[in-house]
Amino acid sequence: MDPVRIELGERSYDILVGSGLLGQAASYAGLPRAAAALIVTNETVQPLYARQLREAIAPHYRTVHEAVLPDGEKFKEWQTLNLVFDALLANGCDRKTVIYALGGGVVGDMAGFAAASYMRGVPFVQVPTTLLAQVDSSVGGKTAINHPLGKNMIGAFYQPQRVVCDLDTLRTLPPREFSAGLAEVIKYGPIADLAFLDWIEANIDALLARDVDALAHAVRRSCEIKAWVVGQDERESGLRAILNFGHTFGHAIEAGLGYGEWLHGEAVGCGMVMALQLSRRLGGVDDAFVARVTRLIERAQLPVRGPALGADRYLELMRVDKKAEGGEIKFVVISPPGRAVVQGAPDAMVRDVLAACT
Repeated sequence: MDPVRIELGERSYDILVGSGLLGQAASYAGLPRAAAALIVTNETVQPLYARQLREAIAPHYRTVHEAVLPDGEKFKEWQTLNLVFDALLANGCDRKTVIYALGGGVVGDMAGFAAASYMRGVPFVQVPTTLLAQVDSSVGGKTAINHPLGKNMIGAFYQPQRVVCDLDTLRTLPPREFSAGLAEVIKYGPIADLAFLDWIEANIDALLARDVDALAHAVRRSCEIKAWVVGQDERESGLRAILNFGHTFGHAIEAGLGYGEWLHGEAVGCGMVMALQLSRRLGGVDDAFVARVTRLIERAQLPVRGPALGADRYLELMRVDKKAEGGEIKFVVISPPGRAVVQGAPDAMVRDVLAACT
């Protein structure tokens, strides 16, 4: 397939989508040259794919090192991030060292943040191995770690040199992780592309069966939409915020339960249902559209009712959201279908939504 291009001037880069890409040396041709590379991965992915990646990139470097992190959202914090810095420093890595992020969203976020920070910036490459990372978190240069009071609150915008999405890696994903990734696929329909929403509805069973042609289209179209948005608003000063549809509620669920209790995509799926209910109350969509997308989220085997944290706790957590301004929570809502906007809503209306959805 032709690559999907992220147009950011001199920082533009390609997203490669296809089967068998991870182990092909050609996937990494033309990247910055260096004496050393560091593969950042986790203890689950390392035995599956690290050797393939190491052998594919070995011709480009004198030495390839590895940093193997613990697996899980709860490890997306300072102590784990320091393991990456430990590996870079212990191996004498210089400012030309290339970091390869091999794993899902947690690995990609931490490796990217490490790359943005080490010696004030070294090149990095995303090699996402989960559906969620391939369609969302690996693309666009958002890197971060979590804080107990808020998700992704400490980080940087830092673009990769390339994103290599090998569809074959999705075969080893547990079903729950795979469904979590579908949440980030589904979100692109209501916010930007109703034809894509139609396609997802018609092909959800093929996607759940991991049909490679269906996956190729879903990953590529998701990346195209995100590339279009990021190309216009890299640092989320306006348009890019629409990509957070469902995330304001979803991040509150993750933080409120404790990171890792619900997967990010599970929280986003449920958060989209809440955001749709809020959209209806604000007049942006009708009951039929809410029911339609809610049913699709259910078919993707994602939760549509949130945990009973209590409305006060939800509101407290959502006031820490990055879109909040002066303590006012900002939500991504649909108005009309196929278009998203960012706006506030009365607390009473949000409480009504939470009462209906938890």
